[in-house]
Amino acid sequence: MKIINNHILFILLSAILFTGCKKFVSVDTPINSISDENAFNDDNTAAALLNGIYTDLSYGDNFSTVTNTSVAAISILPGLSSDELSLWPGVTNTTLLGYYKNDLRAITLGSNHYWNKLYYTIFLSNFAINGLSTTTKLTPSIKQQLLGEALFVRSFCYFYLINLYGDVPFTVENKYEITASLKRTSMAEIYQQLIKDLLSAENLLNSNYLDAHGNAISYERIRPNKAAAKALLARIYLYTEDYPNAELKANDIIENKYMYDTVSLNNVFLKNSKEAIWQLPSVNGTTSQNTGEGRLFILPQTGPSSSLPMFINQNLLDAFENEDLRKSNWTKQITVSDKVYTYPYKYKIGKVNTPTSEYLMILRTGEQYLIRAEAKAKQNKLDQAKSDLNVIRRRAGLQPTTAKLQQQILVAIAHERQVELFTEWGHRWLDLKRTGQINEVMSKVTLEKGGTWDSKWALYPIPAQEISLDPNLKQNPGYE
Repeated sequence: MKIINNHILFILLSAILFTGCKKFVSVDTPINSISDENAFNDDNTAAALLNGIYTDLSYGDNFSTVTNTSVAAISILPGLSSDELSLWPGVTNTTLLGYYKNDLRAITLGSNHYWNKLYYTIFLSNFAINGLSTTTKLTPSIKQQLLGEALFVRSFCYFYLINLYGDVPFTVENKYEITASLKRTSMAEIYQQLIKDLLSAENLLNSNYLDAHGNAISYERIRPNKAAAKALLARIYLYTEDYPNAELKANDIIENKYMYDTVSLNNVFLKNSKEAIWQLPSVNGTTSQNTGEGRLFILPQTGPSSSLPMFINQNLLDAFENEDLRKSNWTKQITVSDKVYTYPYKYKIGKVNTPTSEYLMILRTGEQYLIRAEAKAKQNKLDQAKSDLNVIRRRAGLQPTTAKLQQQILVAIAHERQVELFTEWGHRWLDLKRTGQINEVMSKVTLEKGGTWDSKWALYPIPAQEISLDPNLKQNPGYE
């Protein structure tokens, strides 16, 4: 794998650190004092490293191009690959067309891969984990918190790597000479490591949200805390079919009503919403803005264009029940030359140079209800599963589910995930794969898009450059 050495990565991180959002940079460490040798010599510098990782993740939410493949933009291209988003017919960008028509070619995508950015963040996290694990110079409580954060971030990135690409190289190292010839590790093995790491993170992290120094309580929900680790664990347990533990971890969050709860539809995506478990503010060194999703999804009255080319696919629109308030509150329509375009409207602000009232939502309580509902249904706790499902339906203005049998309830939950979590972090694309529906759904949808579906397209191709650099790294089937 092509990994630049940790010294260069850290210098780049330091450069990013002081060009972004004040939420992350209120640490009194001058940029020229940070180096590989002294990164973990004091609390402020160690906190600056984790702050830099979050700043880097947040900076990707700028969405300067529609082919953005930063970690913060994972909602976009999987939405095109699935049945959530449609592409304006005037688009000629081959990358967008490749994702949309499920016709990706490793050799033509260049740097337009989530792979590169996810691994970049993983190697920064590895640098932090290795340094924090050995240093004896930090305040114990701060060391504990920062180590938990780094374990969480690495796990979060690996979750998306294996769900987008399948088996991938797993490493806890950040040195090129060690990582340059790694083989792929099975998804099952990586999942077990993620569970181990997240259980450690859960124990290490504070229950409260902390400030940029990693020690004082903050009202900003932008540093991972104990609940963030539980939320990601709940999701991973669901994906690995460990339903009792998925229920247990989701329950820990849902029952903590003081900190977490569902809120009204138009308040869900506000910064520091009570529904939020983990959010990130958008970072830009020159302009004030809210979220990249708002900038990219909200269409002007002139309609879609090459720079704003996406709108909601008819298959998603048809999935909403007539009385569903999510359709009227989380989508919006414009009409251009008698053509109606509906676009995602979860985030209401697209303009830059506006006061920040929305943060990018990464983990939220609504998903936890759906995780717990599915986990309970799988354990044949059908009435309890329906109760959790109905919490989400009631907020959307819908009547309780009429499903009775286990399979009916599971279908109802899958449908609810489709209309509740649309255009959020690739949920639909990943759900189609983990539930075995992808071939049935995408055979029809890809044909509608002008492509031809093959089950091999469920995984994205590994970047051709990485294949050429690592003799032990094999390409996904269909992209050789």
